[in-house]
Amino acid sequence: MHDGVAAYVLGVLDDEEHEAFERHLDVCEKCRAELVELAGVPERLDELKQEPSASSGDDPPMSMSR
Repeated sequence: MHDGVAAYVLGVLDDEEHEAFERHLDVCEKCRAELVELAGVPERLDELKQEPSASSGDDPPMSMSR
């Protein structure tokens, strides 16, 4: 997978990188296919942020419970 595909989908490229990656998409069928596969990731991440966590929030993260 091209690193730029994920960055593009997540919207973390600056303007110059964004434009360069869009030019790359014009000539790279593989990246266009990867883009289609990852298109729903930002929406799913937003959904996960809104879902209540499995823990009650009272317990510290596992890494801090030592």
